[in-house]
Amino acid sequence: MAMPTLFRISVLLLLLCTAKATDDSGAKTEAEALLRWKSTLINATTLSSWSIANSTCSWSGVTCDTAGHVTELNLPSAGINGTLDALYSVAFQNLTMIDIHSNSLVGTIPANISMLHTLTVLDLSFNNIVGAIPINISMLIALTILDLSGNNLSGAIPANISMLHTLTFLDLSGNNLTGAIPYQLSKLSGLAYLDLGDNHLNNPEYVMFFTPMPCLELLSLSDNHLNGTFPEFILNSTSLKMEYLYLSGNAFSGPIPDSLPEIAPNLRRLDLSSNGFHGSIPHSFSRLQKLQELYLYRNNLTGGIPEELGNLTNLEDLVMSSNRLVGSVPPSFARMQRLLFFEIGSNYINGSIPSEMFSNWTELMMFDVSNNMLTGSIPSLISNCTKLQYLALFSNTFTGAIPREIGNLAQLLLVDMSQNLFAGKIPLNICNASLQYLAISDNHLEGELPECLWDLTNLLFLDLSSNAFSGKVTTSSNYESSLKLLHLSNNNLSGRFPTVLKNLKNLVVLDLGHNKISGLIPSWIGESNPLLRILRLRSNLFHGSIPCQLSKLSQLQLLDLAENNFTGPVPSSFAILSSMQLETRDKISCYFGLLDLYQGFIWYDIYYSPFHTENYIDIIWKGTEYTFQGRRECVIGIDLSNNSLSGEIPSELTNLRGLQFLNMSRNFLQGSIPNSIGNLTHLEFLDLSWNKFSGQIPPSISKLTFLDCLNLSNNLLSGEIPTGNQLRTLDDASIYANNPGLCGFPLKIPCSNHSSSMTTLEGAKEHHQELETLWLYCSVTAGAVFGVWVWFGALFFCNAWRLAFFCRIDAMQLKLMQNITHLSNMLCFSCSH
Repeated sequence: MAMPTLFRISVLLLLLCTAKATDDSGAKTEAEALLRWKSTLINATTLSSWSIANSTCSWSGVTCDTAGHVTELNLPSAGINGTLDALYSVAFQNLTMIDIHSNSLVGTIPANISMLHTLTVLDLSFNNIVGAIPINISMLIALTILDLSGNNLSGAIPANISMLHTLTFLDLSGNNLTGAIPYQLSKLSGLAYLDLGDNHLNNPEYVMFFTPMPCLELLSLSDNHLNGTFPEFILNSTSLKMEYLYLSGNAFSGPIPDSLPEIAPNLRRLDLSSNGFHGSIPHSFSRLQKLQELYLYRNNLTGGIPEELGNLTNLEDLVMSSNRLVGSVPPSFARMQRLLFFEIGSNYINGSIPSEMFSNWTELMMFDVSNNMLTGSIPSLISNCTKLQYLALFSNTFTGAIPREIGNLAQLLLVDMSQNLFAGKIPLNICNASLQYLAISDNHLEGELPECLWDLTNLLFLDLSSNAFSGKVTTSSNYESSLKLLHLSNNNLSGRFPTVLKNLKNLVVLDLGHNKISGLIPSWIGESNPLLRILRLRSNLFHGSIPCQLSKLSQLQLLDLAENNFTGPVPSSFAILSSMQLETRDKISCYFGLLDLYQGFIWYDIYYSPFHTENYIDIIWKGTEYTFQGRRECVIGIDLSNNSLSGEIPSELTNLRGLQFLNMSRNFLQGSIPNSIGNLTHLEFLDLSWNKFSGQIPPSISKLTFLDCLNLSNNLLSGEIPTGNQLRTLDDASIYANNPGLCGFPLKIPCSNHSSSMTTLEGAKEHHQELETLWLYCSVTAGAVFGVWVWFGALFFCNAWRLAFFCRIDAMQLKLMQNITHLSNMLCFSCSH
């Protein structure tokens, strides 16, 4: 018995050794496969531990089982740049997880990834993967989590994903997927999380969906092309486990169903925003006791705000902006003691703000009731909201003083009280808040500007325009200001150019228009405010010459100095304003609105907050005052109208090929219009009226193909009006009026057969010579009269001299009368034609 026993033991040891050798060989093959994939990556510095010198199980992001086989590849945010093409290997017989989200993967999802049959988790989200979702991904039958969100995938969603029966989590959001939502997805009975948002999907071929999905806790179909009424597959269900429902950004219409609280009583977040839902807000929503977030903004909802919503004591976000809601704010809302965000802007809400709300809203961070019909004063109990960061009250009819208690809100970042009826002075303690945005324009505020405003080192935006502020703009010793946009227009401010601006090194927009500020523009503006893009000093009492140092403002795109008392020439150095040149125009970013300034700062994509973005820049554009709002538009122009400028237009200015409008009307400019005016190929508005320009209208003006507003009236221009291109559409004769030498379309003065441009020019020269002759004879006559008094005595005592003299006078008189008669006939003929 000893020999057989020994033999069996030997065989067993041999088998064990062979198995171990096989395992070691398998582990080695896995390591080789991973190193092969690493070799295809670009700058894989984060995988420096991946080396034959190290044990595979010690490599960064690699997890092994007890036998040393690779089971997980966990490399989120690892800076991986490359493709997945070389990742698959037959060696991976135990791999259950691949998580490579938030990297820089490119290329497509390789079809052979479906051979990794042991995978339970595949997360490739937030990369740059393109192409279609492989159809054979359905072969990963062990998958429980599939996340391909945040890529650039295209094409349709494969219907056979429904074969992944163990799937509990499916996220395909944030791609470019198209086509119908496969109704087969409803067969995934164990699915708890389904996010198809932010694609280009449309309605499924069958009723959405064909059968209920009883385990579904989160459903997001937001930002697609879905339409119709509220999804039927939800309404056909009973007692869903659903806690999160997102249908925003589609074209759903019809009423919001009253039955929703019975169907999904566990809802915590409900987002129906940016659709076409109409009718009233269901009173039954008050039964959603677990609800924490309710978004109904940007719909067509009508009626009042249900008072029963005050029962939602767990509510944190209530956003109902941009509807057609009426009535008042229910006092019952004071029971929502957990409220963080309250937004009902852009409705028709009236009445006053219930003061008791601010008693309990101690957690409030955002309060937006803008663009409504609210009245009364702001309750002083607002001081209880010590966590408030955003306060938007603009476009209402609030009255009274700005409450001093606002100064107690130390975390306040944004205050917009514009377009109301607030009166009195700005409370000094408003400077106690950590403000970044302050707008109180279009009210009845008065007094001097608080000096402490210039000490707010975090302030980025200040708009106090269209009030009754007076006095000088105070100075400050603060050299650390962050201010970028300053609007003080339409007040009664006086004194010299504010020296406090010398400290504002980051200023991008400066609007001091429509005040009583006088003196010179200081030469330091070009160096102290190098980032200026908009400079508006319109309608003040500035005088002196326009400083050439303005040409140092290399980013300037809008210069408005109209309606002042500037004298002297137009600086030729303006030609170097690089942001007004065509080659740089596409590279500049525009600062006309809040979205540009606060992009990424206000949670704009999550909470729709229609903060005040209007009334920033007003200029005279196409005959009317035009407001450039919060749109992403670059408006490039110069307005020097209504001053006392003299000299010629520097021809160098035609280098500013990005100009869209140019207004130099009502000055004393003379000479000819530059022949190269046609270089301003983007010009839409040109006004040179009420000056003393002479000569021809340059033919190159017909090259201005975007020109739709032109005024050359009340000058001394002559010759035939150029035609062709856009000029043919400018058929209003008044744009050329009161130029006595002009002829041709659209004037009713035809150019004669000999009235070519050269003939007309010669006629003008002849006319000029006639005038010189007239002045010559008048001068001689005046001299003769003077001579009578000088040697009257000699003539009186000498008969020969007296006779010769009067004979000469008679001859000169005859010649003079002949010339006057000839000139009179020419003028009459010109007027008659």
